[in-house]
Amino acid sequence: MLIFRSLKYYNFRLHFIGQSISLIGTWMQRVAISWLVYRLTGSALLLGLVTFLSLIPSLVLSPFAGSFIDRHNKFRVVKITQIALMLQAGALAAMVWLNRYDITLIAILSLVQGVISAFDTTARQSLMVDLVDDHDDLPNAIALNSSVFNAARLVGPAFAGIILSSFGEDVCFLINFLSFIAVICCLMMMKLNITVAAKSEENIWIDLRKGYDYLKESPDLLSLILVLGASSLMVIPFTTMLPVFAKDVFHGDATTFSWFESAAGFGALIGAVYMAMLRPGKDLNTLTIVSGTIFAVSLIALSISSTLFLALVSTAITGIGLMVQNSAINTYIQMHASSEMRARALSYYIMAYQGILPIGSLLIGFLAHYLGVNMVVFGEGIAGILIVFVFMVYQKHIHHNSWKRYLIIPVRRKYFR
Repeated sequence: MLIFRSLKYYNFRLHFIGQSISLIGTWMQRVAISWLVYRLTGSALLLGLVTFLSLIPSLVLSPFAGSFIDRHNKFRVVKITQIALMLQAGALAAMVWLNRYDITLIAILSLVQGVISAFDTTARQSLMVDLVDDHDDLPNAIALNSSVFNAARLVGPAFAGIILSSFGEDVCFLINFLSFIAVICCLMMMKLNITVAAKSEENIWIDLRKGYDYLKESPDLLSLILVLGASSLMVIPFTTMLPVFAKDVFHGDATTFSWFESAAGFGALIGAVYMAMLRPGKDLNTLTIVSGTIFAVSLIALSISSTLFLALVSTAITGIGLMVQNSAINTYIQMHASSEMRARALSYYIMAYQGILPIGSLLIGFLAHYLGVNMVVFGEGIAGILIVFVFMVYQKHIHHNSWKRYLIIPVRRKYFR
């Protein structure tokens, strides 16, 4: 089938299988941590703080990680980071198993996870191009990779809701620890011959500067990264507030929270399937605009939902919009960044998404503490509409200034040589 065409490649097939198993455990851990923190503290502010600590390393370290990975074997980096994440999950399981309900220790382990993930995510994203032999199948591979992530987001929280209610958080953490066995085994079975670029004699800070200059001279890439960064600050952090919707707005429990996470995952899975079915040549900028609008409007609908059913439907639609928007931006960068600069370009993408997100989570948690979750999420929806509008104006400006379009060509040639 056309939608699964990237699975014909041996290495991508192994990646797909390993991630399918491991990511279910990852999402179970995410739900368990969010529920544990909110159950122990009852504070939206502390919930936002823990999310902040788990993601802030991506803001600080992602550009450095991109330069580091461009200098080293990214496949080896992925192996090391997956083992490290496995150990972090084991530490969480041991903490809860021993009844050490220490919010400070949870925060420290979340920070450790964030540091590891800053390198792991950048390395795995830049590795995608090496997992498929035909460059034309890269968008499909990226979409299938996203579909695995979001299928796990659908299944993982559903399992987590059952396990949290029946056994507790420690079992969720233990399952995540064990799930890493699958992805590590698949990595060991891969047959990849990664060509590492000759190590630069220049200081790594000069490489960081080159990555920044490359984006500055590539307005098409930079504008998409800025859209994602603005969304991560003011729109995407609504996910941090899902436990508050479940527990306080709709007076539910851990199972109710898992419904919200699963609804978002179901919508994102629909978005991922749509992206996997796209044929080459689709205008990804237009797709970014449409999906961003859907995302923003569905957030407004979530904020004013009067029943749990309407809230879950709205959450599912936010998943569609968020998934398509992020996947379209990711695909454009993977397709248009030069091979020499791909990891660095992707590191700025990750910084804009995972790095800015913790600041947004902390901000949204603070505002929700004083203004209420419904009002804050409504404001996020309005911000999303404004971001899309500004991007549309910028795109129109580019299309009406032909000299800017032609300027991109010599810049790209310089980096492709």
